[in-house]
Amino acid sequence: MTRKTFIKSGLAVTAGLLVTESFLVERYFFETNEFFIGQATKDTGNIKIVQISDLHIRSINYPLRQLANKLNTLQPDLIVFTGDTIDRAKNMALLNDFLHLIDRKIKKAAVLGNWEYQGHVDLAELDKIYTANNCDLLVNETTQYTFNGKTVSITGVDDLLHGDPDFDGAIVSYKKSDYHILLNHCPQYSDEIARKMKDDIPVDFILSGHTHGGQINLFGFIAYLPKGCGRYLKGWYDTPTKLYVSKGMGTGFIPARFCARAEIAIFNLKA
Repeated sequence: MTRKTFIKSGLAVTAGLLVTESFLVERYFFETNEFFIGQATKDTGNIKIVQISDLHIRSINYPLRQLANKLNTLQPDLIVFTGDTIDRAKNMALLNDFLHLIDRKIKKAAVLGNWEYQGHVDLAELDKIYTANNCDLLVNETTQYTFNGKTVSITGVDDLLHGDPDFDGAIVSYKKSDYHILLNHCPQYSDEIARKMKDDIPVDFILSGHTHGGQINLFGFIAYLPKGCGRYLKGWYDTPTKLYVSKGMGTGFIPARFCARAEIAIFNLKA
């Protein structure tokens, strides 16, 4: 084999590996990131909350079935969906089918993302589907749950880009709780939340999505981030309240991921 042929072969193999990684591995296999908040440890009795973001459900495929199996095995106290669960009105039935795969006894909460609006999803019908699957759709409102003797308030704000987010209105129904978590699809709005936070209504952390972790990261270069990301990409930030930005599960226009593995995140709170 000549040096030129060797180089060409090496480039072809590398290209093939990159394509496989982008269109198969990172798109079809997800990572699980687990965190212990405050005094929670692996050895304490904990409230387990799982964040799922940006599913963009277009079919009940292998990753979604694996995700449902994972959730049924984990048996968390609460699953939170942080927007862009579906992006087309015609896929409403698919969302219902996916939720049916998850143990109905597991409590769930959800907020809207930009694509529920852009996809012209019937929000009243979406609310019905969520309700039928033990899920509360929160649009500028707060609800309180009790798990293992501890109260957990979840505040959900509307989408920044196409909705009407109103943090002040969302916390009107807040009741004093052991824990308080905010769901906010576009992380950029977290800066506004930080400015409007009240001293007497503590927030433990905010959960966002929307960025897909950049989705296509070419060795540190991100070709595109949608509006609403602000200065956030993935992982933990101080806003000053703690903010976690999920890389999400699905994909946007390009059905591939590179150096932005799909993920679910688990948050443990001490019971």
